[in-house]
Amino acid sequence: MPDPRFFDRSGPFSLEALAGLSGARLQNPSDGERLIGDVAPLESAGPEDVTFLDNRKYLDAFSRSGAGAAFIDQRLADRAPAGMALLVTREPYKAFARAAQAFYPIKPVLPRRAVSAVIDPTAIVPEDCDIGAHAVIEAGVRLGPRCQIGPNTVIEAGVELGEDCRIAANVTLSHCRIGARVILHPGVRIGQAGFGFAPDPKGPIKIPQLGRVLIGDDVDIGANTTIDRGSGNDTVIGPGTMIDNLVQIGHNVVLGRGCILAGQVGISGSTKLGDFVMAGGQAGLAGHLNIGSGVRIAAKAGLMRDVEPGTTVAGAPALPITSWMRQVAMLQRLARKKDGEG
Repeated sequence: MPDPRFFDRSGPFSLEALAGLSGARLQNPSDGERLIGDVAPLESAGPEDVTFLDNRKYLDAFSRSGAGAAFIDQRLADRAPAGMALLVTREPYKAFARAAQAFYPIKPVLPRRAVSAVIDPTAIVPEDCDIGAHAVIEAGVRLGPRCQIGPNTVIEAGVELGEDCRIAANVTLSHCRIGARVILHPGVRIGQAGFGFAPDPKGPIKIPQLGRVLIGDDVDIGANTTIDRGSGNDTVIGPGTMIDNLVQIGHNVVLGRGCILAGQVGISGSTKLGDFVMAGGQAGLAGHLNIGSGVRIAAKAGLMRDVEPGTTVAGAPALPITSWMRQVAMLQRLARKKDGEG
């Protein structure tokens, strides 16, 4: 059960209500009035909790679960324990996520300006914003309605934020325009100078970084991620993109809509990603690449060439995943053969 010191729970909700908000279908409509008080994992769920099964790897745990209800694909419904109400859907994890959002909605912003906050008189800060302790908001900044700015965050001159943004503690923003409903987790750095210099025998000559960072609506950026401003063109993060912790995005990078980048991904300057690209943890992308829409990049892959739309790549240097798997299998066979000869 989530710790009530940190999480406020709503509900209970009837199974009929949960089916309606999640898009699932109750296998037994007579269960509709049954009340559910919380969401929980398979192993710890009790008779008043709803859980989910999205991976066959956990079928045994599902069959033993004490949950009162579960989101599940119809093909696995016959593995449910007796007495469990089933919410049938082709996307159990997504349905569970919607239910969890209902039980644990985002807390509303309460209007506040901490006494220790420093707000330039030329900044536009609506009265319904929440400005935390020791936050600094410089000249010409524009905040949209209902923004939340965490303690010790610095928003430098000229930055603009759309409505309902949630900016956590110790964030630094400069040279950027940010859309609506954007979430920035602690320690995010956006708009600092990119890594640009001209080689010279006497030492590198820094090139002024004269672009911005443009962030679309509904973007979520994880803790301690850094996004450099463009050198001339802008760095662009498309709407609906989800970026994990400790990601580095170089100058002039362009991400399309709905991209997903896991922890420690690094993208070098001027590389462009299409819509809905997914990159696993610690994947690295060289500069000046074009990565097509729908590309899937395996964890720790190293991309040095352009990738066609819809391709799945793995390895370093990255290859289409079928080619990479064949190479791995061949190396394993050679290794076994050598071991046998020894």
